[in-house]
Formats: sequence, C-alpha cells, structure tokens
Amino acid sequence: MHVSFLDPYRPRPSVIHRLDPRVKLVLALAFILAAALTPIAAWPIYVLLAALVFSVEILSELGVTSVLKRAGLALPFVLAALPVLVTTHGPALLAVALGPWTLTITGPGLAKFLSIAAKSWISVQMAIVLAASTSFPDLLMAMRAIRIPRLLVAIFGLMWRYLFVLADEALRLLRARSARSGWLGQETDHNNAAFDQQAGHGRVGGSVAWRASVTGGMAGSLFLRSFERSDRIYAAMAARGYDGEVRSFPLPEVSPAARSILIAGLGLLMLLTAAGFMFWG
Repeated sequence: MHVSFLDPYRPRPSVIHRLDPRVKLVLALAFILAAALTPIAAWPIYVLLAALVFSVEILSELGVTSVLKRAGLALPFVLAALPVLVTTHGPALLAVALGPWTLTITGPGLAKFLSIAAKSWISVQMAIVLAASTSFPDLLMAMRAIRIPRLLVAIFGLMWRYLFVLADEALRLLRARSARSGWLGQETDHNNAAFDQQAGHGRVGGSVAWRASVTGGMAGSLFLRSFERSDRIYAAMAARGYDGEVRSFPLPEVSPAARSILIAGLGLLMLLTAAGFMFWG
C-alpha cells in the first residue's frame, strides 16, 4: 500500500528546493529563534518577518495559499495561550462575569496573546516551507552536518520510517475490516434505499459501545502487528550490518553562493531582532 501522502515534501524546480539543505535548516531554525526572541507588541518586526516568509513561499513555488491552509491547522494550539489575557496585569479592557468569578481582559494581556499568535503563525509557515522543500533524507544529512547528536538523528530517522510502517499496518486493518463489514455500498435509487432501511440492510454494526470495543480491538491488533513487523525489520537490518550508526558518503562543501545566502540571511535576522529589542525591548 502507498502511504506517500504522509510525506510533506513537494518537489518543485525552485530556487528554495535547489538550495543546500544545511543552509535551509540553519536559516529556518534562525528564523524561528528570531521570531521567538522578538519582543511583545513589536508589530513592525512581525510584519517584516511575515513579508520575509511570504517571499520564501513565493520563491519555493509551493503556493502561498497552500502554505497558509496547512499553517492554519496549528492555530488552534494557540488557544493554550488564552490565560495570558486575564493573568497579565495592566489596564482593564473588558470584564467578563462567569458566575462568582469575574475575568478581566487587560491591554498588555491582549497584546501578549496576539504576539504569541503572530509568532506561532509565522514560525509554523517557515517550518512547513522547510519540510515541503527538503526531502527527509536531506534533512537528516543537514542535522548531521550541524553537529546534532548522531543518536538523536538516528532516532528521528527511525521514527519517520516506522511511521510509514505503522500507517501501512493501519491501512491493512482498515481494508480487512471493509472486506468483512458487510457494507452493501451506496444506493443509487431512493426506493431501494428506503427498502434497505426498512429491511435492516446497509451498514452492519451494533451500538456505540460495540463499535468502541471493535475499535479498541483494532488498536490492540495494530500495536501487536506493528511491533512484530518492526522486530522483523530490525532483524533484517542487523543481518545487513546495522550497529546503530547510520553511515553516509562525505558531505560536499557548501558552495560560495549558498554560503553568501546563509551569511546574508543570518545578518538580516540578527538586524531584525536587534531592532526589536532596541525599540520595543
């Protein structure tokens, strides 16, 4: 079965795709760090960072709309920062009564919440562009190049590969369930549909508790089958000489053009961070 839909990489003939993965990884991490270090309510800096990430999205030919849609999936997690609206001291903007309690939303609290949301939204977009423009093997190679511990890189690589093993086993279970579920298919005639409904035909199944029991059994079966398959895969890897170390060919030198882009990007991010601390810190 094909589970390539899990891979966020989207090949394109763009400048960003052709850029050295080590440079992309360092610049993406530096961008996220710069966004995190930007002071609260430094709105001009947020606008410049957003313009920078939009420019990268355009150069990557991934489509700004596509990246924004994928970045929107992370926005609900920003709701975890809602308590700062009422826990930050400052002038009150709005008082909300909840039974015996009164929650007061302050101006600094609102500014902090909006700043956290803006930082998260901008950083997630850059991470999406990095994952969509760089294949996972190249990302692992870049991690090795910037001296991330090899054990940690090996864990990342195995975790990513076994994610596909787990998804493949899940798809096998779903296909087996569909083959045994007794689902008669979608009725195209209204009269036949009404007759099947009266006769009790259609999707076979019991109560919600019964379906929950079946789902739990499938989850347990998925765990056992994935564990057994991963054990067989590891035995095959060990039989081929795997000793916990992922070996690769020596990395090529970073080209002068890529090195210039790295220096210019880091300098720009440092300038934006310094401006944020100078005027809003």
